[in-house]
Amino acid sequence: MTTPAPRVRRQRSVTEMLLSIVLGLEAVLVFFVMLVVYGLKSLEPALAFGGGIALIVVLLLAGRLLKYPWGVWLGWVLQLVLLASGLLIPLMYLIAGGFLAIWIYCFVKGRQIDHQKAAFAAANNPGEEP
Repeated sequence: MTTPAPRVRRQRSVTEMLLSIVLGLEAVLVFFVMLVVYGLKSLEPALAFGGGIALIVVLLLAGRLLKYPWGVWLGWVLQLVLLASGLLIPLMYLIAGGFLAIWIYCFVKGRQIDHQKAAFAAANNPGEEP
């Protein structure tokens, strides 16, 4: 009986790794925002916790879906959702704006690094695809 070959893991892009880190940190942020919204009584407790937990789950799922182009678009939409949370807590405009800046930086820099890696791989391994 032959043993099956081990499954080869997909190589994640730098962009995917950086953006998934940002989304994970935003999930932690939403947890604390959820507690603040509850403490300030800005929303009913069920809505504060239900909406907060739902957003945390969506942020974490989006981090896993970044391998697809639409997953990156979902990440952009979630940045706008975080920015809109400033309607509940005005300080969130500043905090979400900072996270949006981090998201944009990671998106741009990750793409640059991925293109450099692909060019390097193509130049050093002409017979293989990157």
